[in-house]
Amino acid sequence: MDLLLVCELAIGGALTGLMYSLVALGIVLIYKSSAVPNLAQGALTMLGAFVVLAFSTRLGLPMWAAIPMGMVTMFMLGAGIERVALRRLAGQPIVMIVMMTLGLDIFIRGGSLALWGANTRPLSIGISDAPLFLGPILINRTYLVGAAVAAAIFAASLLFFKSRMGVVLRAISDDYTAAWSVGISVERGVALSWALSSMAATAAGVLWGSAQGVDQSLALLLLKGVTVAVLGGLDSVGGALVAGLLLGVLEGVASAYFDTLLGGGTRDLVISVTLILTIMIRPHGLFGRKDIERI
Repeated sequence: MDLLLVCELAIGGALTGLMYSLVALGIVLIYKSSAVPNLAQGALTMLGAFVVLAFSTRLGLPMWAAIPMGMVTMFMLGAGIERVALRRLAGQPIVMIVMMTLGLDIFIRGGSLALWGANTRPLSIGISDAPLFLGPILINRTYLVGAAVAAAIFAASLLFFKSRMGVVLRAISDDYTAAWSVGISVERGVALSWALSSMAATAAGVLWGSAQGVDQSLALLLLKGVTVAVLGGLDSVGGALVAGLLLGVLEGVASAYFDTLLGGGTRDLVISVTLILTIMIRPHGLFGRKDIERI
């Protein structure tokens, strides 16, 4: 295969992988602060895109105003989800909380289908469709902007977890009881993690919606987000960034080699195999914390 084509696929894959990482970031934010695997992140990504689109089309707001309004709305929705649906499960086995997030995923997808239908709707954020030329290599401007936004959000997240509030959320994740005993409001901390995760989902939804349109398929980004989060380490923000880059490059290059042999579907196959192998070989991911428990 032409080396130039491989370089183009690798660069495009890396940019796409950074956008996958933005979906994974929401999963990591919740797990890092509350140790809860969130299976509703894909649906929240889709819902965030629909909310921004509603502010833009139904209320006539310009996109520069619709996006912040959508993020504020999703921030409040994320906090509300924790307050109404998840706080009641405090102290319950983790499998019950995971099932609740799965139920939220189904509920959000069903509700959005009833409200907005199944048609794909364009979401323009002012990025030109013309490719950007890096010498002989073509780069998609939407993915380039999306990757830049994702990198900026990751940088902000890393700084946040070094702040006082970030340390508090990490303490909550380590031990709820110990956090309560020193006066930390565990409920507010977990609610904040869900609110921040919903804002990250909105950013991802807008970027992916601008690239492929807004419809139910955005919820399917959950598999990509979970794979990136597990590969990087469920409690590692930086790990999600690196894992997204690795997975995007692998997915992009492998699809060029194997799509013609397998008749397509290589990208989904790469994602599935990566997730399975990571769980089997390195369940704590590349950069996740390996907990040792006394038995």
